[in-house]
Amino acid sequence: MRDTIILFLLSTRPAVSLSPVARPSPTRGTSLRHHLDPDRVQPLSSRRAFLSSAAVVTVASSLSPSAAKASDAGGLLGASAPDFSLPNSEGKGNTSLGDLTSSGKWTVLYFYPGAFTSGCTLEARGFQRDISTYSKLNAQVVGVSVDPVEKNAQFCSSERLDFYMLTDKGGKVSKSYGTALSVPGFGTFSNRQTYIIKDGIVRWVFQDVESKVARHSEEVITKLMELQKAA
Repeated sequence: MRDTIILFLLSTRPAVSLSPVARPSPTRGTSLRHHLDPDRVQPLSSRRAFLSSAAVVTVASSLSPSAAKASDAGGLLGASAPDFSLPNSEGKGNTSLGDLTSSGKWTVLYFYPGAFTSGCTLEARGFQRDISTYSKLNAQVVGVSVDPVEKNAQFCSSERLDFYMLTDKGGKVSKSYGTALSVPGFGTFSNRQTYIIKDGIVRWVFQDVESKVARHSEEVITKLMELQKAA
């Protein structure tokens, strides 16, 4: 609890990790502002409002992996992936684990704290950059956060992502996967962790993602190739 309080105090100062990341070189006359989350671009009117928007990223980014885990996510390795059915950002109703596994593809299910934040934007861009490689490996990428469906949809549109996000309102699925961060006064958020799933079984878990967000997609692809070679 002591670490959490210190983090909240630090979050009142502007920091790069809390800034929205705009897409480089906007084209076709679109302004830089067009690619930012309007809620984050507008100045915050109070210290409480600032803390509310920053707390999830501050806590998820700054706590050590052992402190951040709500449960042992690594304990899922080799076990059946927890079932779920969540609203997707494409506006096509719910997507379940069964929907994902029925395709016969490998599923890269990644949990992230919040859309439009710098770390989550870099992570999503990494997956998008390598999306053709995932396709060649018969794999699909799906993101999960507690963000509202509308916000996830805006994020996917703004970043031109060729994959969708799922909304885990209340963090129930995040808890079942051991990725939930419960912050008193702010609710439950998804910690940054990634799962490789095949035929309903968790084949690998990435828990220390925060320290290597920019190259996370590369390490996922490397592990995916290793798992497929060993299969």
